[in-house]
Amino acid sequence: MTGSPPDSATGPLSGLRVFDMTRVLAGPTCTQILGDLGADVIKVERPGRGDDSRGMGPPYLTDAKGKDTPESAYFLSVNRNKRSITLNLTTTEGQELARRMIGKCDVVVENFRTGALAQYGLSYDQIKDEFPALIYCSVTGFGQTGPYAERGGYDYLVQGMGGIMSVTGEPDGPPEKVGVGVSDIITGMYAVIAIQAALRHRENTGEGQHIDMALLDSQVAWLSYVGENYLVSGEVPQKLGSHHPNIVPYQVFRASDGLLVLAVGNDAQFERFCAFSGCPDLAADERYATNASPAKPGAVSGAFLPSL
Repeated sequence: MTGSPPDSATGPLSGLRVFDMTRVLAGPTCTQILGDLGADVIKVERPGRGDDSRGMGPPYLTDAKGKDTPESAYFLSVNRNKRSITLNLTTTEGQELARRMIGKCDVVVENFRTGALAQYGLSYDQIKDEFPALIYCSVTGFGQTGPYAERGGYDYLVQGMGGIMSVTGEPDGPPEKVGVGVSDIITGMYAVIAIQAALRHRENTGEGQHIDMALLDSQVAWLSYVGENYLVSGEVPQKLGSHHPNIVPYQVFRASDGLLVLAVGNDAQFERFCAFSGCPDLAADERYATNASPAKPGAVSGAFLPSL
Protein backbone atom coordinates (compact mmCIF):
# COMPACT_ATOMS: atom_id res chain seq x y z
CA MET A 1 0.00 0.00 0.00
CA THR A 2 1.37 3.41 -0.96
CA GLY A 3 0.63 6.69 0.73
CA SER A 4 -0.49 7.31 4.27
CA PRO A 5 -3.75 8.31 5.92
CA PRO A 6 -4.38 12.08 5.73
CA ASP A 7 -3.42 14.16 8.74
CA SER A 8 -7.06 14.65 9.60
CA ALA A 9 -7.49 14.34 13.34
CA THR A 10 -9.85 17.30 13.24
CA GLY A 11 -11.52 16.51 9.90
CA PRO A 12 -15.30 16.04 10.10
CA LEU A 13 -15.02 12.55 8.56
CA SER A 14 -12.04 11.49 10.65
CA GLY A 15 -12.34 7.82 11.63
CA LEU A 16 -14.36 6.95 8.51
CA ARG A 17 -12.77 4.40 6.16
CA VAL A 18 -13.62 4.23 2.46
CA PHE A 19 -12.92 1.33 0.09
CA ASP A 20 -12.48 3.06 -3.25
CA MET A 21 -12.98 0.91 -6.37
CA THR A 22 -13.27 3.83 -8.77
CA ARG A 23 -11.22 5.15 -11.66
CA VAL A 24 -10.88 8.12 -14.01
CA LEU A 25 -12.99 11.10 -12.80
CA ALA A 26 -16.52 10.83 -11.36
CA GLY A 27 -15.85 8.22 -8.67
CA PRO A 28 -12.37 9.54 -7.80
CA THR A 29 -13.81 13.05 -7.41
CA CYS A 30 -16.21 11.67 -4.80
CA THR A 31 -13.57 9.77 -2.85
CA GLN A 32 -11.08 12.65 -3.03
CA ILE A 33 -13.59 14.97 -1.37
CA LEU A 34 -14.24 12.35 1.30
CA GLY A 35 -10.48 12.20 1.86
CA ASP A 36 -10.24 15.98 1.99
CA LEU A 37 -12.88 15.88 4.73
CA GLY A 38 -10.74 13.48 6.76
CA ALA A 39 -11.80 9.98 5.69
CA ASP A 40 -9.16 7.27 5.26
CA VAL A 41 -9.54 6.35 1.58
CA ILE A 42 -8.06 3.07 0.32
CA LYS A 43 -7.88 3.23 -3.48
CA VAL A 44 -7.89 -0.05 -5.41
CA GLU A 45 -5.97 -0.08 -8.70
CA ARG A 46 -5.35 -2.78 -11.29
CA PRO A 47 -1.99 -4.56 -11.06
CA GLY A 48 0.50 -3.43 -13.67
CA ARG A 49 -1.67 -0.63 -15.01
CA GLY A 50 -3.36 1.26 -12.24
CA ASP A 51 -6.11 3.81 -12.72
CA ASP A 52 -6.77 4.59 -16.40
CA SER A 53 -6.15 8.27 -15.68
CA ARG A 54 -2.49 7.61 -14.88
CA GLY A 55 -1.98 7.43 -18.63
CA MET A 56 -4.05 10.50 -19.48
CA GLY A 57 -1.10 12.76 -20.15
CA PRO A 58 0.99 14.71 -20.80
CA PRO A 59 1.66 16.49 -18.62
CA TYR A 60 3.14 14.08 -16.09
CA LEU A 61 4.73 14.76 -12.74
CA THR A 62 8.50 14.60 -13.11
CA ASP A 63 11.02 13.13 -10.67
CA ALA A 64 14.17 14.77 -9.31
CA LYS A 65 15.99 13.94 -12.56
CA GLY A 66 13.32 15.55 -14.70
CA LYS A 67 11.91 12.27 -15.97
CA ASP A 68 8.19 11.60 -16.25
CA THR A 69 6.61 9.53 -13.48
CA PRO A 70 3.51 7.31 -13.91
CA GLU A 71 1.40 10.08 -12.39
CA SER A 72 -0.35 12.36 -14.87
CA ALA A 73 -1.71 15.74 -13.87
CA TYR A 74 -5.16 14.28 -14.56
CA PHE A 75 -4.59 11.46 -12.05
CA LEU A 76 -3.20 13.86 -9.46
CA SER A 77 -6.19 16.18 -9.78
CA VAL A 78 -8.58 13.64 -8.22
CA ASN A 79 -6.45 11.30 -6.11
CA ARG A 80 -4.96 13.29 -3.26
CA ASN A 81 -5.49 12.15 0.33
CA LYS A 82 -5.72 8.47 -0.64
CA ARG A 83 -3.72 5.30 -0.08
CA SER A 84 -3.34 3.04 -3.11
CA ILE A 85 -3.17 -0.72 -3.38
CA THR A 86 -3.19 -3.04 -6.37
CA LEU A 87 -5.70 -5.86 -6.22
CA ASN A 88 -6.59 -8.43 -8.87
CA LEU A 89 -10.33 -8.84 -8.53
CA THR A 90 -10.42 -11.55 -11.21
CA THR A 91 -8.79 -14.03 -8.80
CA THR A 92 -10.39 -15.79 -5.86
CA GLU A 93 -7.60 -14.55 -3.61
CA GLY A 94 -8.18 -10.96 -4.69
CA GLN A 95 -11.92 -11.22 -4.18
CA GLU A 96 -11.49 -12.68 -0.70
CA LEU A 97 -9.02 -9.97 0.24
CA ALA A 98 -11.39 -7.27 -1.05
CA ARG A 99 -14.21 -8.74 1.02
CA ARG A 100 -12.06 -8.76 4.17
CA MET A 101 -11.05 -5.16 3.62
CA ILE A 102 -14.65 -4.09 2.94
CA GLY A 103 -15.53 -5.59 6.31
CA LYS A 104 -13.21 -3.02 7.92
CA CYS A 105 -14.67 -0.08 5.98
CA ASP A 106 -17.72 2.15 6.42
CA VAL A 107 -18.22 3.08 2.77
CA VAL A 108 -17.63 1.43 -0.60
CA VAL A 109 -17.57 3.57 -3.74
CA GLU A 110 -17.39 1.84 -7.13
CA ASN A 111 -17.90 2.86 -10.75
CA PHE A 112 -17.93 -0.46 -12.59
CA ARG A 113 -20.57 -0.99 -15.23
CA THR A 114 -23.94 -1.94 -13.77
CA GLY A 115 -23.80 -5.58 -12.67
CA ALA A 116 -20.08 -6.03 -13.40
CA LEU A 117 -18.99 -6.57 -9.79
CA ALA A 118 -21.42 -9.48 -9.43
CA GLN A 119 -18.97 -11.71 -11.32
CA TYR A 120 -16.51 -11.14 -8.49
CA GLY A 121 -19.02 -11.68 -5.70
CA LEU A 122 -18.77 -8.01 -4.70
CA SER A 123 -22.09 -6.51 -5.76
CA TYR A 124 -24.19 -4.80 -3.12
CA ASP A 125 -26.77 -7.59 -3.08
CA GLN A 126 -24.03 -10.18 -2.57
CA ILE A 127 -22.47 -8.52 0.48
CA LYS A 128 -25.25 -6.48 2.11
CA ASP A 129 -26.36 -9.25 4.49
CA GLU A 130 -22.79 -9.81 5.67
CA PHE A 131 -22.23 -6.06 6.17
CA PRO A 132 -25.65 -4.57 7.01
CA ALA A 133 -24.21 -1.21 8.12
CA LEU A 134 -22.21 -0.72 4.93
CA ILE A 135 -22.89 2.31 2.73
CA TYR A 136 -22.32 1.22 -0.86
CA CYS A 137 -22.28 3.90 -3.57
CA SER A 138 -22.42 2.89 -7.25
CA VAL A 139 -21.50 5.51 -9.85
CA THR A 140 -22.51 4.69 -13.44
CA GLY A 141 -23.51 6.46 -16.62
CA PHE A 142 -27.21 5.61 -16.53
CA GLY A 143 -28.02 4.06 -13.16
CA GLN A 144 -28.79 0.57 -11.92
CA THR A 145 -32.17 0.26 -13.66
CA GLY A 146 -33.80 1.43 -16.87
CA PRO A 147 -33.22 0.89 -20.60
CA TYR A 148 -29.66 2.27 -20.63
CA ALA A 149 -28.48 0.68 -17.37
CA GLU A 150 -26.05 -1.74 -18.97
CA ARG A 151 -24.40 0.88 -21.17
CA GLY A 152 -21.09 2.50 -20.35
CA GLY A 153 -21.18 6.26 -19.81
CA TYR A 154 -18.61 8.97 -20.42
CA ASP A 155 -18.68 12.64 -19.50
CA TYR A 156 -18.72 13.90 -23.11
CA LEU A 157 -21.52 11.51 -24.04
CA VAL A 158 -23.62 12.61 -21.07
CA GLN A 159 -22.98 16.31 -21.72
CA GLY A 160 -24.47 15.69 -25.16
CA MET A 161 -27.44 13.68 -23.88
CA GLY A 162 -28.10 15.72 -20.75
CA GLY A 163 -28.78 19.09 -22.36
CA ILE A 164 -25.81 21.17 -21.25
CA MET A 165 -24.19 21.20 -24.72
CA SER A 166 -27.40 22.48 -26.33
CA VAL A 167 -27.09 25.72 -24.33
CA THR A 168 -23.30 26.06 -24.59
CA GLY A 169 -21.64 27.87 -27.49
CA GLU A 170 -22.42 30.80 -29.76
CA PRO A 171 -25.98 31.04 -31.14
CA ASP A 172 -24.84 30.54 -34.73
CA GLY A 173 -22.34 27.79 -33.91
CA PRO A 174 -22.50 24.08 -33.08
CA PRO A 175 -23.14 22.77 -29.56
CA GLU A 176 -20.02 22.90 -27.40
CA LYS A 177 -19.00 20.82 -24.42
CA VAL A 178 -17.98 22.56 -21.22
CA GLY A 179 -14.20 22.92 -20.91
CA VAL A 180 -13.91 20.50 -17.98
CA GLY A 181 -15.69 17.20 -17.31
CA VAL A 182 -18.63 18.73 -15.48
CA SER A 183 -20.90 15.68 -15.77
CA ASP A 184 -18.31 13.54 -14.00
CA ILE A 185 -17.40 16.16 -11.42
CA ILE A 186 -20.96 17.11 -10.44
CA THR A 187 -21.86 13.42 -10.12
CA GLY A 188 -18.92 12.96 -7.76
CA MET A 189 -20.06 15.92 -5.71
CA TYR A 190 -23.66 14.73 -5.55
CA ALA A 191 -22.32 11.32 -4.48
CA VAL A 192 -20.53 12.93 -1.54
CA ILE A 193 -23.77 14.59 -0.46
CA ALA A 194 -25.66 11.29 -0.73
CA ILE A 195 -23.00 9.43 1.24
CA GLN A 196 -23.12 11.96 4.05
CA ALA A 197 -26.91 11.69 4.15
CA ALA A 198 -26.55 7.89 4.33
CA LEU A 199 -24.08 8.25 7.18
CA ARG A 200 -26.63 10.30 9.06
CA HIS A 201 -29.28 7.67 8.35
CA ARG A 202 -26.95 4.97 9.66
CA GLU A 203 -26.25 7.01 12.76
CA ASN A 204 -29.97 7.10 13.49
CA THR A 205 -30.90 3.54 12.47
CA GLY A 206 -27.73 1.45 12.26
CA GLU A 207 -28.64 0.59 8.66
CA GLY A 208 -26.48 0.93 5.60
CA GLN A 209 -27.86 1.39 2.12
CA HIS A 210 -27.14 1.33 -1.60
CA ILE A 211 -26.70 4.70 -3.34
CA ASP A 212 -27.38 4.75 -7.09
CA MET A 213 -25.58 7.71 -8.73
CA ALA A 214 -25.88 8.24 -12.48
CA LEU A 215 -24.07 10.76 -14.69
CA LEU A 216 -27.16 11.44 -16.79
CA ASP A 217 -29.38 12.04 -13.74
CA SER A 218 -26.82 14.41 -12.28
CA GLN A 219 -26.31 16.32 -15.50
CA VAL A 220 -30.04 16.86 -16.01
CA ALA A 221 -30.34 18.05 -12.40
CA TRP A 222 -27.42 20.41 -12.97
CA LEU A 223 -29.35 22.26 -15.70
CA SER A 224 -30.84 24.14 -12.75
CA TYR A 225 -32.68 27.34 -13.75
CA VAL A 226 -32.21 26.60 -17.47
CA GLY A 227 -34.18 23.39 -17.04
CA GLU A 228 -36.73 25.11 -14.84
CA ASN A 229 -37.14 27.89 -17.42
CA TYR A 230 -38.23 25.21 -19.90
CA LEU A 231 -40.63 23.57 -17.44
CA VAL A 232 -42.25 26.92 -16.64
CA SER A 233 -42.31 28.49 -20.11
CA GLY A 234 -42.35 25.51 -22.47
CA GLU A 235 -39.67 27.25 -24.55
CA VAL A 236 -36.66 25.16 -25.52
CA PRO A 237 -33.48 26.85 -24.22
CA GLN A 238 -31.06 28.07 -26.89
CA LYS A 239 -27.33 28.70 -27.03
CA LEU A 240 -26.55 32.19 -25.75
CA GLY A 241 -22.77 32.33 -26.02
CA SER A 242 -21.58 34.30 -23.01
CA HIS A 243 -25.04 35.76 -22.38
CA HIS A 244 -27.32 34.79 -19.49
CA PRO A 245 -30.91 33.62 -20.12
CA ASN A 246 -32.39 35.65 -17.26
CA ILE A 247 -30.02 38.51 -16.39
CA VAL A 248 -28.85 41.43 -18.55
CA PRO A 249 -26.16 42.70 -18.90
CA TYR A 250 -24.29 39.56 -17.87
CA GLN A 251 -21.96 38.73 -20.74
CA VAL A 252 -18.77 39.55 -22.66
CA PHE A 253 -18.51 42.90 -24.44
CA ARG A 254 -15.88 44.22 -26.83
CA ALA A 255 -14.46 47.51 -25.54
CA SER A 256 -11.97 49.87 -27.20
CA ASP A 257 -8.99 48.14 -25.59
CA GLY A 258 -10.12 44.51 -25.53
CA LEU A 259 -12.75 42.20 -24.13
CA LEU A 260 -14.67 42.89 -20.95
CA VAL A 261 -16.88 40.71 -18.75
CA LEU A 262 -19.76 42.69 -17.33
CA ALA A 263 -21.87 41.05 -14.62
CA VAL A 264 -24.71 43.24 -13.34
CA GLY A 265 -26.90 41.21 -11.01
CA ASN A 266 -29.83 43.51 -10.27
CA ASP A 267 -31.52 46.77 -11.27
CA ALA A 268 -29.79 48.87 -8.60
CA GLN A 269 -26.41 47.67 -9.79
CA PHE A 270 -27.38 48.52 -13.37
CA GLU A 271 -28.30 52.05 -12.35
CA ARG A 272 -24.96 52.52 -10.56
CA PHE A 273 -23.07 51.04 -13.49
CA CYS A 274 -24.75 53.42 -15.95
CA ALA A 275 -23.85 56.39 -13.74
CA PHE A 276 -20.24 55.18 -13.50
CA SER A 277 -19.97 54.68 -17.26
CA GLY A 278 -21.32 58.12 -18.09
CA CYS A 279 -24.72 57.14 -19.48
CA PRO A 280 -27.22 57.53 -16.61
CA ASP A 281 -30.02 58.07 -19.13
CA LEU A 282 -29.79 54.41 -20.13
CA ALA A 283 -30.95 53.33 -16.67
CA ALA A 284 -33.87 55.73 -16.90
CA ASP A 285 -34.95 54.42 -20.30
CA GLU A 286 -38.14 52.43 -19.78
CA ARG A 287 -36.81 49.73 -22.09
CA TYR A 288 -33.93 49.01 -19.68
CA ALA A 289 -35.09 50.33 -16.31
CA THR A 290 -35.73 46.84 -14.91
CA ASN A 291 -34.39 43.42 -15.76
CA ALA A 292 -37.90 42.37 -16.91
CA SER A 293 -38.40 45.44 -19.13
CA PRO A 294 -39.70 44.85 -22.69
CA ALA A 295 -36.20 45.03 -24.19
CA LYS A 296 -35.09 42.17 -21.96
CA PRO A 297 -34.19 39.31 -21.85
CA GLY A 298 -31.56 39.73 -24.49
CA ALA A 299 -28.22 41.44 -24.89
CA VAL A 300 -27.88 45.12 -24.02
CA SER A 301 -26.06 47.01 -26.74
CA GLY A 302 -22.36 47.41 -26.03
CA ALA A 303 -22.11 50.69 -27.96
CA PHE A 304 -21.50 52.74 -24.81
CA LEU A 305 -18.61 50.59 -23.57
CA PRO A 306 -15.70 51.98 -25.69
CA SER A 307 -15.74 55.11 -23.50
CA LEU A 308 -14.75 53.08 -20.43
